[in-house]
Amino acid sequence: MAHYTLANAEIVSGTSIKHKGSVSVSGASLAAFDGKGRSFDLGGGSYIYPALINIHDHMRGNYLPRVGPKKGRFYLNWSYWDADLKSSSVYEERANLSVDTMYYLSAYKNLFSGVATVNDHFPHEINDPYIPFLPIRVIKEYTLAHECSSYDLKWGKGVKVEHDMAVEKNWPFITHLEEGFDLEAQDGVGILERMGCLDDKNVFIHCIGFSDEDIAKTAQAGASISWCPASNLFMFNVTCKIRKILKAGINVAIGTDSTHTGSANLFAEMKFARDTYRALYGEDLDAKTLFHMVTVNPAKAFRIQDKSGTLDEGKRADILVLKAKHEDPYENLAHARMEDIEFLSVDGQPVYADERFAELMQGPKHETVRVGGRDMKVKGSPLTLYRSVRKAVGFEKRLDYLPFEC
Repeated sequence: MAHYTLANAEIVSGTSIKHKGSVSVSGASLAAFDGKGRSFDLGGGSYIYPALINIHDHMRGNYLPRVGPKKGRFYLNWSYWDADLKSSSVYEERANLSVDTMYYLSAYKNLFSGVATVNDHFPHEINDPYIPFLPIRVIKEYTLAHECSSYDLKWGKGVKVEHDMAVEKNWPFITHLEEGFDLEAQDGVGILERMGCLDDKNVFIHCIGFSDEDIAKTAQAGASISWCPASNLFMFNVTCKIRKILKAGINVAIGTDSTHTGSANLFAEMKFARDTYRALYGEDLDAKTLFHMVTVNPAKAFRIQDKSGTLDEGKRADILVLKAKHEDPYENLAHARMEDIEFLSVDGQPVYADERFAELMQGPKHETVRVGGRDMKVKGSPLTLYRSVRKAVGFEKRLDYLPFEC
C-alpha cells in the first residue's frame, strides 16, 4: 500500500493556495500527515495540483494527422466530417493498429499532459474490454447518446432510456449537442426539453449552435458543458458562445476531443482555449478559471466531486506535480508543457515520475523514457507501444502527444 508525503511545495487546490505545504497519501486516498512512510522534499521549486480531468475524448480516435474540411470550407454538421474521416488515407493507416493499441495510445496522450481521469465518449460495450488495463482512470459511471438528432450513431438504448438511467443511478448523461448549423442540430436543447430530459444530469459537448435561449435553459437546468474549441474551429470555424455561457453561470470544463480534430493533449487545449477567448472577445480568460475547467468543474459534471477535483483528505490521491516556472501557480498550469511534469499519480500510485520517486515505482510494469532531458519512469510500456506502432504502419510515425523518441 502506498504511503508517502510530498512536502515543501505550493499546494493549489479548489479556491486556495497553501504555501510551503505538503500532501500525504495513504493507500489510494489523500490523508493527514502521520509521520509514516517516505517523505519527498520538493525544495520549494514545484507546484502540486489535483491531477487533471479531461471531460471529453474519443479514445479510439487519437491518431494523427487531423482530418477536416477542404481549405476555405467548413462542415454543416458532424456527419460530413465522419464521411471525410472514413474515406481518408489516415483512417486507412490507422486500421493497421488494433483497438487495444489505440486505447493505450489514448491513455498515454492523457497521461503525458497530467490527466488522471478521462471520459471516453463511446458506448460501454466498446470500451469496457479495454479501460480496466489502462494506466489512467477512464470513468465507467455514465449514460450517453451520441447526439440528439436523427442522424446520430444510435449509441445506447435511446435518449430517454439512457437519461432515465442516469437519474436513477445519479450518473451523468453525456451527449454531443448542437454540433452543427442545420435546423435539427440547432434544436438539441428543444428536443431534450420536449422529452423531459433537460436537467442537471446532462453534460453537453460542443454546443456551437446554442442560441441565447438555449444558454438560458441550460443554465436553469443546471447542466454542464464540455468546451472543445480546437476541434470546433477546425471543423466549423466557430466555437460556442463561451463568454455568454460563462456569464450565465453554467459549469464549463475543457475537453480535447480526439486528435483527429482537436489538440494534441489537454495542455495544448488549455492554451488554445485561452488564445481563442482573447481573439473572440479582446479580453483574457483568467488562468484560475482555466484551472477550475480541468479540475473541480469536470468533477462536478461527472458527479464525482466527492472523490476528485481537489486535494482534500479522503479524496482519491490523484496528484500532479509541475515545475514552478511562473510566480503565479495558475499561470504556471496555463503555460505547462509535457516536459514540466515531475510526478503524476492515480489512486496514490505514481504512473509517471522523475527519478527522485523511483522507489515508489518498483516492479517490471514500468519503462523509462527521456523527456525534456530527464529520465522519466512511466507505468506500462509506452516505448514498446510506440515502436509497435511504427512497425505496424511501416515508417517512423510521429505522434505529438508522445514526448519522447524511440
